[in-house]
Amino acid sequence: MIATTWAISLLILALLAISAVFSAAETALTRASRGRMHQLERDGDHGAQRVNRLLGDQETMIGAVLIGYNVINILSSALATEFITKVVPGGWGVAIATGVMTVLVVVFVEVLPKTLAIVRADDVARSLSAPMLLAVRLLGPVIYAIQWIVRHTLRLFGVNLDMSIDVLAAHEEIRGAVEYHHSEGSVESRDRRMLGGVLDLSDMDVAEVMVHRKLMSIIDIALPPRELVARVLEEEHTRLPLYRDEPENIVGVLHAKDLLRALAAAHGKVEGIDVAAIVREPWFIPETTNLKDQLNAFLKRRSHFALVVDEYGALQGLVTLEDILEEIVGEIDDEHDQAILGVRRQADGSVHVDGHVTVRDLNRAMDWDLPDDHAVTVAGLVIHEAQTIPEPGQKFLFHRHRFQILRRQRNQVTALRVSPPLAREDEAS
Repeated sequence: MIATTWAISLLILALLAISAVFSAAETALTRASRGRMHQLERDGDHGAQRVNRLLGDQETMIGAVLIGYNVINILSSALATEFITKVVPGGWGVAIATGVMTVLVVVFVEVLPKTLAIVRADDVARSLSAPMLLAVRLLGPVIYAIQWIVRHTLRLFGVNLDMSIDVLAAHEEIRGAVEYHHSEGSVESRDRRMLGGVLDLSDMDVAEVMVHRKLMSIIDIALPPRELVARVLEEEHTRLPLYRDEPENIVGVLHAKDLLRALAAAHGKVEGIDVAAIVREPWFIPETTNLKDQLNAFLKRRSHFALVVDEYGALQGLVTLEDILEEIVGEIDDEHDQAILGVRRQADGSVHVDGHVTVRDLNRAMDWDLPDDHAVTVAGLVIHEAQTIPEPGQKFLFHRHRFQILRRQRNQVTALRVSPPLAREDEAS
């Protein structure tokens, strides 16, 4: 009798230990760092390699854990109930068995192993990857049968599961992690904006970052060489579009370095420069090109400058490699640039903003969070929200900011005053 008691007790404890392994593995594998696991696998770590195999088919892995965990817990509870009811018959035996097993399962199968798995997720995942991989192989047919039943049952209710579609896109998972760590204080605002800028490249078109045609510095190719050189020297840019007859008829792009070489070849005689011979052919791109594709095109073509046209071929603006890089790292100022053009901070915390300033530039300059989904510029944002072209002096309250129209030329809002974000109670008032 004593030997039987010890045997059953040891069997129950062994089953609970195996259940604790399943519990710890589930938590550790779902919390393990995918980035660190991939790096360790590249370094030859076999445990990390097994973890990545398990995470490659996460549904099957979780199915194996749940099956093993529940079967073992049910079996151990049944053995404990049968054993204790022989010693204490009736309802009291069932109550005692339930109480004892509840304490053992909650403390030693749930809380203890999962706490360890949370604290040392990567190490625990690598340590338990081998038994979990074995469990997945042994329980594979059962898991696939359960998945088939679940999917066909849900299909009866109009829920069609396509496991080839990732529910949470990788870049959204990264964005969520960055936002979380930023809220916890471990990621600085600048780093958050840089990482967000990289993720946003595929979702943004060149039209959102280009220099509008009204703000482009362009030069008439028909100007006398001396006057043309003087104009080039006045500009802060090294690449300048040249037009013929009308500003939208761009016939070439003049690089200041090419002009300098031509000037040296002419021994300093400006009149001896043949501008048409040194002008480079313009590169036109559609305004719907996304920034990621355009960045790759810049790198492949080894060019830093492109002119943007609409679907009718009309000139809309220009975009440079620097414009795209600034979406990632923020403004890149050199000795010829003026910092934050068009944004002037005021003593009361508000800013005077030129209407052509983009919403993203204003957000970066002031660390604000104004939306840029429906408008590129600050003036465009106000017009979109107001659903009208406002008059000077008009004030609006949008997105917790007060906007005051300072100047307007014809149908274009040219200057605004924007307040810092208001508190929720001030916004309501």
